[in-house]
Amino acid sequence: MYNFSAGPAMLPAPVLKKVQSELLNWNNQGVSVMEMSHRDAVYVQMTETAEQDVRDLMAIPDNYAVLFMHGGGRGQFSAVPQNIASADATVDYLNTGIWSEFAIREAKKYTAHVNVLDVMTEQDGLKQVREQAAWSLSENAAYVHYCPNETVDGIAIHDIPKVSAPLVADMSSVILSEPLDVSKFGVIYAGAQKNIGPSGLALVIIRKDLLETQQNTVCTVMNYKVQAAEHSMYNTPNTFAWYLAGEVFKWIKAEGGVEAMASLNTRKSELLYECVDNSSFYRNTIHPKNRSKMNVPFQLENPELDSLFLQQAKAEGLLALKGHRFVGGMRASMYNAMPYEGAKALVDFMTRFAKENT
Repeated sequence: MYNFSAGPAMLPAPVLKKVQSELLNWNNQGVSVMEMSHRDAVYVQMTETAEQDVRDLMAIPDNYAVLFMHGGGRGQFSAVPQNIASADATVDYLNTGIWSEFAIREAKKYTAHVNVLDVMTEQDGLKQVREQAAWSLSENAAYVHYCPNETVDGIAIHDIPKVSAPLVADMSSVILSEPLDVSKFGVIYAGAQKNIGPSGLALVIIRKDLLETQQNTVCTVMNYKVQAAEHSMYNTPNTFAWYLAGEVFKWIKAEGGVEAMASLNTRKSELLYECVDNSSFYRNTIHPKNRSKMNVPFQLENPELDSLFLQQAKAEGLLALKGHRFVGGMRASMYNAMPYEGAKALVDFMTRFAKENT
């Protein structure tokens, strides 16, 4: 079975097997990790190892704090403006899709001036992101926010924007998928349920000087400065998700790190895009320069075959291929845990299905 869900997404099989084997007796403690106090020295040691592993994987500089927080990515839509901008500040938001729009809605609740940059355009039926020279950035923005990978439409910005204000990125669907220069960002945040672990957890990486700018009314649980001072334990964290994330970090290290993930993700996406591009049966409406490696949407030229496609795909063990309700069609999400064999199985099925229904 290959699970192409956009999130909660497929987890590495070796990690799930290890978690299963120690679910009732974690670390020889005689109890499940879910039953242990987050203040216990053994559990605290695990959290410290998890933080160090993600620091190693992403080469996170010492002047950045790493937080394991509540609320997933959506929680950070609200936390970001309250933590690094004043209530009367101007903030810039690139709008590249649905998740950008959700972040913009939250920012408007907490900052007076949200400059929305509609950077999308369409040419010859293909969606693409305008070059940065065409963006109307503010001169005095407290920060610039963008989503490098929009999971619904499969739109990606592969080059890091060059801005003078602190750069904030919602990396929920691309974190740990390729090498990244963390020093170019003020804040990176990511919901865990795609490349990190189970849902309900958010990873936040923040430059320490930005810990001093929060609004007085920010909820204490979502206060970056408080959580940094308390090592993400101001209140009881999502202990199971944190533990599982730590196991995923270990797995990525064992697989060769983010460099190995980047190579694998490129191979998978290229295989699928090649299948779509070389067929008159399928199509993709994103310009090649902005195509996502994590989420590959495609449509059947005859949408009346959608139901049959999904039915037969599921029968062959290819799960969760239905496109987002806002877009329709199909979507194959292939995060780090998806092996190359999964992408190959999908392409083989797509090729066969097209022949049988042309």
